[in-house]
Amino acid sequence: MGRDSFEIIVNGVKMIVIFLMMVQVVPILVWLERRGSAFIQNRFGPNRVGPLGLLQLLADAVKFLTKEEFFPEKGIKFLYYAAPVSALIPATLAFLAIPLGAPIKLDTFEMFGQTWGPYTFLIQGYEIGVGIVFILAVSSLAAYTILMAGWGSGNKYALLGALRASSQTISYELAMGLSIVGVILLYGTFNLTDMVTSQQGPLSFLFQGHTVTLGWLPNWGIFYQPLAALIFYAAAFAESNRLPFDLAEGEAELVAGFHVEYGGFKFNLFFIGEYGHCLVASALMVTFFFGGYQIPLITPDEMLVHVQGLMGAGNAAAIVNGLLHHVVFLIKMAVFVWIFIQVRWTLPRFRYDQLMDLGWKTMLPWALANTILTAALIYVAHT
Repeated sequence: MGRDSFEIIVNGVKMIVIFLMMVQVVPILVWLERRGSAFIQNRFGPNRVGPLGLLQLLADAVKFLTKEEFFPEKGIKFLYYAAPVSALIPATLAFLAIPLGAPIKLDTFEMFGQTWGPYTFLIQGYEIGVGIVFILAVSSLAAYTILMAGWGSGNKYALLGALRASSQTISYELAMGLSIVGVILLYGTFNLTDMVTSQQGPLSFLFQGHTVTLGWLPNWGIFYQPLAALIFYAAAFAESNRLPFDLAEGEAELVAGFHVEYGGFKFNLFFIGEYGHCLVASALMVTFFFGGYQIPLITPDEMLVHVQGLMGAGNAAAIVNGLLHHVVFLIKMAVFVWIFIQVRWTLPRFRYDQLMDLGWKTMLPWALANTILTAALIYVAHT
């Protein structure tokens, strides 16, 4: 956590702020989805409570918190109550492990009559050397949450939805994992911060002992791994149970799927968990394929020099530089979150056999082929 009390406090507050940021962005995404879908369908959307319907979120929160407590007659109490709480944990742990901005390097300073520093604060909940492995591991726990909800509800529709969702999650995790193998081969590391650092500056790669540089393109992973990016993002839709992969919630067949017996605050936790997975998937897309928090064609150190030219050298410039890159990351992530929303209101739902065929017969072979091709090209480039 840190070497002294100041670093421990800052790191503790940082983790709480990142967690609250993920949780509090969900109501905003709900408002954005409702307004966005209304725009797509030529409707108004929420526009009564507050300006542009923004206070509708507060009204919905009051409704969730004040709904009558309900427990199904044939349910299993422990599983029923543990499932919505567990739904929030995987997305939260994964999001905290993603680098959200350039590290803030503070020089020695005086405060409260004592000398502090120097420090390097990461805009990240915690850094794990094998970040990809950790994120995939905790994200896979979402399947257990769905099974707990389906079995604990004592409802046949909930159980059918849970079985669909768990089989879907397992099927698409294979394609997602294989698409990431190509990324790992490309960057040569499991560390997410090192991956972002590898994407600095203009597009530059080694081919048969010669360095090829394209100064007008950023050195982003999307230019090296376009197929992996497509497979990963499509699999992320399936992992998040979002349209066109929301077979677990097929209203026409299963009423509402695995959370049919949930209402009020418990349903809200499932809601936050689903949007949390969307945020994690969007953040990973940015980290793997779109430079992370990097500003195109300029490194964080070069940007720091520009900031220092405006503000002067000091800790304030380092903090502004870190927050600037954090904003860049959030803008990139917001683009992919909007695509999640756009797709939901654009594409129809797959049939179950189509969903399984896509995962096992199309995406998995293509992901495997991409991994083999990437390994072959890396071997050729370095010989």
